[in-house]
Amino acid sequence: MADRFIIEFDRALRTVFASSPLSRPMPGADVADVDLSDDDRRHVAALMRVNHCGEVCAQALYQGQAITSRQPALRAALEKAGREEVEHLAWTERRLSELGGRTSVLNPLFYLGALSMGVLSGAMGDAWNLGFLAETERQVELHLARHLAELPEEDARSRAILAQMSADEIAHAHMAVGLGGRELPSPVKAAMRSAAKVMTGAAYRL
Repeated sequence: MADRFIIEFDRALRTVFASSPLSRPMPGADVADVDLSDDDRRHVAALMRVNHCGEVCAQALYQGQAITSRQPALRAALEKAGREEVEHLAWTERRLSELGGRTSVLNPLFYLGALSMGVLSGAMGDAWNLGFLAETERQVELHLARHLAELPEEDARSRAILAQMSADEIAHAHMAVGLGGRELPSPVKAAMRSAAKVMTGAAYRL
């Protein structure tokens, strides 16, 4: 237990405070960047800050769910998906740097909140755990679609990143359903949307 705590604590510190590693090439890396207007650059940077914060939350969510999962095979699947989400963290972080932006100062707070939600959903049983994961990924997919619509047409680099992230989120949702995820009640889905709206609004500004 002591070793597991140290490993999980180290993972949390790396997620919130360290640069994330790349294992896949950054989408759009071979596309020439464009000169955006100051307003467009600030807006795109804010969108990327929101997405980076979302990926910080995703890491915490997967971590919490894996900690409390009852099945070793399911725990392994959650940990694999979490590793894939690390790439999203790295991509958004690097694009933020290119745009002259910064990550959200609220990341530590949101990490703790998402970790708590992951632990709670895992404690409710694997079927509900997976159902919560599937619904989270569906809502993230819709969120990314809105951001893709808001991007300046000429910003192909940001567009490539968000498009690949969306494809990965869809795959993770299908994985969760395939492993036995249950459909969540409508009030729970609505509460998740409300919480996400608060997070995205705060991260856009801070």
